[in-house]
Amino acid sequence: MSSPTHFLSPRTQDICLALKTWPEVENYLEVNKGVIIPIGSTEQHGPTGAIGTDAITAEAIALEVGRRTGVWVTPAQNFGMAEHHLGFAGTMSLKPSTLLEVVHDLVISLATHGFERIFVINGHGGNIATTKAAFAKAYGTASKLGLPAAAKLRCKLSNWFMVASVVNHARALYGDREGCHATPSEIALTLHMQPSLLTKQRQLPESAPSGSIYGPKDFRRRYPDGRMGSDPFLAQPDHGKAFLEIASSSLSDELFSFLNEL
Repeated sequence: MSSPTHFLSPRTQDICLALKTWPEVENYLEVNKGVIIPIGSTEQHGPTGAIGTDAITAEAIALEVGRRTGVWVTPAQNFGMAEHHLGFAGTMSLKPSTLLEVVHDLVISLATHGFERIFVINGHGGNIATTKAAFAKAYGTASKLGLPAAAKLRCKLSNWFMVASVVNHARALYGDREGCHATPSEIALTLHMQPSLLTKQRQLPESAPSGSIYGPKDFRRRYPDGRMGSDPFLAQPDHGKAFLEIASSSLSDELFSFLNEL
């Protein structure tokens, strides 16, 4: 799901950690202690939505926030906690305990080098609780290891789909048909980023209403086609462009505030 580096604009390449050398990272740390980690999931998004939706959207917004703020962006963590989606082919999930250790280890790796502000832009609801738990563990580990960055280490999780301005715009466009999973807002953003996905769009029957989420078999029984109260056929690429602008603007402001926290 990560964008091939040769397709990125020069301005985007300039904030990609993956394209930097280690001396460049050390030079960056002399002026900026912040870094952005996009995290998503590889899971079903209904019969017309891309399996990489949560990773595609998180990375796109992270890169745009990086462009606006000058804060560097790490490669995306494309796999998340999606065990309840395993009843649908193509889903690849990490256990909560595995995701916790992955996020913890990434934070500690960055803190070891001197990063003090870890800003995670998330595209998947199933990652929220585990990521926050990973932050708590990382603070303790950084302190026990005596890392120079430990006293100033701060981690923040920002879920782009929960940004108030994003929620309000989705409600204005789609009303109750936004639903809770395989939503037209997230599908619209993938259509903007990957126009080839337009070929998968088609009208679908009304989806099962949103409700409880349990294990994969129960999820498949409650939501047979994978959607939860959503109508992704409402999505349009221009909607996705607007969501990218709205989310990136809000999260850029949030990041600037975060970088300046004591």
